[in-house]
Amino acid sequence: MGGTKEQEAMKVVEVSSIAPSSESQELPTEASFALTFFDILWLRLPPVQRVFFYQFHHPSNVFYDTLLPKLKHSLSLALGHFFPLAGHLTWPTHSTKPTIVYNQGDTLSLTVAESEADFNHLASTDLSEATEIHHLVPPLTISHEQTTLFALQVTLFPNSGFSIGVTSHHAVLDGKASTTFFKSWAYLCRESQPPFSLPAEWSPVFDREIVKDPTRIGEKFSRGWLRLGGPNNRSLMVNNMPVPEDATRGLFQLSRSDIEKLRQIVERKENNTNLQLSTFVLAAAYAMVCRVKAEGAESQKIGFGLNIDCRSQLEPAVPPTYLGNCVGIAVPVTETSEIMGEDGLVVAVKAVSECLGKLKKDGFLSKAENWWKMVYESYEMGDTKTAAFAGSPRFEVYSCDFGWGKPTKVEMVSIDRTAAFCFSDSRTGDGIEIGFVTKKKAMETFTSLFVDGLQS
Repeated sequence: MGGTKEQEAMKVVEVSSIAPSSESQELPTEASFALTFFDILWLRLPPVQRVFFYQFHHPSNVFYDTLLPKLKHSLSLALGHFFPLAGHLTWPTHSTKPTIVYNQGDTLSLTVAESEADFNHLASTDLSEATEIHHLVPPLTISHEQTTLFALQVTLFPNSGFSIGVTSHHAVLDGKASTTFFKSWAYLCRESQPPFSLPAEWSPVFDREIVKDPTRIGEKFSRGWLRLGGPNNRSLMVNNMPVPEDATRGLFQLSRSDIEKLRQIVERKENNTNLQLSTFVLAAAYAMVCRVKAEGAESQKIGFGLNIDCRSQLEPAVPPTYLGNCVGIAVPVTETSEIMGEDGLVVAVKAVSECLGKLKKDGFLSKAENWWKMVYESYEMGDTKTAAFAGSPRFEVYSCDFGWGKPTKVEMVSIDRTAAFCFSDSRTGDGIEIGFVTKKKAMETFTSLFVDGLQS
């Protein structure tokens, strides 16, 4: 089966094994970290993949002689701080939970490639075939017995730019942790000097013991996986979620003034002072309304799959730089007919706002035992269709400057498999960006609805 024209226009130059550097800090001979319930929840979901596009209008020899050696050295330095990422995930027969294992000599895979594809097209915000950027992200090495955790790919577009593709195992780190590593790598490439230390806000904490689990939720999630395809199914193979045929990728922006306009629309129609009208709530509601109207009424109810950072919500609190998953799940549900109605935005805002308010009141872990069922059953449960929301503007992905300028564009590649929205900051610094993938006709309708809804 042939690949896309972009894949055919790319050649792999080399695949390097990058080891953590002891220049950064002293490394252990071996270490292991049992997954927490936050991690186990995502055990067999497809890896999370992002691609960062950077302009680089220089001859190829400058890339190979100057940029690439700096990227490799700084990557080794960053891994010195984040050494577990060079390890692998396994599920020992004597353990109730999968475990991250690091041994001295473990390495991370860095693929270097060169592409003749049109950089300006791939790095633009035009609608495009979803699979056009698949060749820019590397695979993990996954088997039933073990899997690598993290992989990187640097692709040169001669005289135009380069991209950095990131693939991370969903059960090992969440978006905040993954972005912290990427920012640390960029920092060490851009400006660090011996002793190659990191600012406090990026220094990782990877001890899984700081996440407390007094009710043994992790073991319940593990039993769920063991039963799925079991009995005693310890396979680490991830779900093979196919990309829908005719999938089209779009990237949309809501400026601060757009968000304010949405806030005013809701306030005019709903005199409820208890509503949370944050940027996230308004953007999630608006994106969902446009999506439901564009894709049509495929179900009686709509669920908002919200991912909520729980680091500051736990007792004791988990450090912001914790290198693992610490994301909770909430799924507010509302009637599809009401979302598609004249007051759809208000309906969506109320659903999300009330759910977040209840979480705050009841505790962010109040429904934690049900997360496994919510994630793996609610998406296709009866008359409800759920769409997830990944990423966050707070990750500030556009601040990742390796010394040659900030990214031209950042995309979450893997949303074409999970059908999630991806939220991020904006390159311009004004508002947020929303990544989305759906079928071509629905995407064209979504685009029209998204733009027209902000003109009124």
